Amino acid sequence: MASERGLRLGVMAGAAALAGLAACAVTVTDSPRLLVLCALGAVAATMVSWRCLEPLRLPVARPESPAAASAWPASASVLALEARLEHAPIALFRIDGMSGPDAVVPLNANARRLVAPGRASEPETLYRLLAAQPADERSLVSFDTERGLERAMVAVSTLTVQGHAQRLVALMPVESQLEAEALNAWRQLVHVLTHEIMNSLTPVASLSRTAHDLLGELAADLPADAGEDLSTALDAIARRAASLVDFVSSYRSLSTLPQARPERVHLGQLFARLAALVGPRWQARGGSAEFSVEPASLEVMVDPGQLEQALINLLKNAFEATEHVASPRATIVARLGRGGRLRIEVSDNGAGVPVDLAPHIFTPFFSTKKQGRGIGLAMVRQLVHGNGGTVRYARSVSNGARFIVSF
Repeated sequence: MASERGLRLGVMAGAAALAGLAACAVTVTDSPRLLVLCALGAVAATMVSWRCLEPLRLPVARPESPAAASAWPASASVLALEARLEHAPIALFRIDGMSGPDAVVPLNANARRLVAPGRASEPETLYRLLAAQPADERSLVSFDTERGLERAMVAVSTLTVQGHAQRLVALMPVESQLEAEALNAWRQLVHVLTHEIMNSLTPVASLSRTAHDLLGELAADLPADAGEDLSTALDAIARRAASLVDFVSSYRSLSTLPQARPERVHLGQLFARLAALVGPRWQARGGSAEFSVEPASLEVMVDPGQLEQALINLLKNAFEATEHVASPRATIVARLGRGGRLRIEVSDNGAGVPVDLAPHIFTPFFSTKKQGRGIGLAMVRQLVHGNGGTVRYARSVSNGARFIVSF
């Protein structure tokens, strides 16, 4: 109480002094010295008043101080929440009370990126799909993108904001993760199978050859018919075992692919090498393999040897698919798609792939050919995926097959 009373008296005294000096200054306007003395007195009175008021000054909360949370609770919390939503690792959408694609609004960066050019092929279709999802449920949905069919997990929650009913949709694309896991699973399976089969086949092939040689030494002691039958049987076993060893060895490449070593590749030069390699075979059949790059300076960061091998496998597949076509033709086009993504399309004018078989053509061991081993397209998928790209089969507008490699 005493300190507070003293502060009040000090302030009052300072104010009175300022008032007196002001009155004095009015009456002595003709004397410069007195004006200077009045000014100095006013400065002194002001300093006394400021010192008296200093203890009464309220503290100001700074952003780094603990008081900031209580000083600006609304603004700080809202800004922090907006930052977290904007950079959330899932795509968030808001659906207003009405239904239909017009009610869907992207809420964060991942959502806007998903519907931007280069991702979803038809954003309106994706919006319609999201608007049709039931509330308070989770489901797996599929939608078309520039890189192929994309699968995603969807979770929908209902809420009311300022009296208006809304739905919050969380969308997490999982296609790349599922594809990577599937490829790893197939790689491990092929590795185990080839290892076990080779361990069994190798001694069979070796023992059959040894038995065949021993039979030649003992042929004189055996009846003629029995010797010929045994020789034929052992020879068949040896040949079949050798064939199976070669067959299984071809699958080892699926599980032993080397790590990709990306470098800057000029696609025009790579296509020139491919044209020189495969062009004569197509011309010998009265057909052609046409390569084009748009623009001519197009480049990509990949392992050149692995990309070249993937395209060779696709062209080999096209060559076999056009075996009975009068004028076989393959077209290989590289260009930039929407969103700046590289697209390499390999198409032919063959019979194409039946609709019911299209989902299985990249599966190891699956083949539509009588003598096929089911390794060509599986190898393409492994090579492209190892370089950070995707490959998919797309139905051609005309006849034939069309494969799209995207990076």
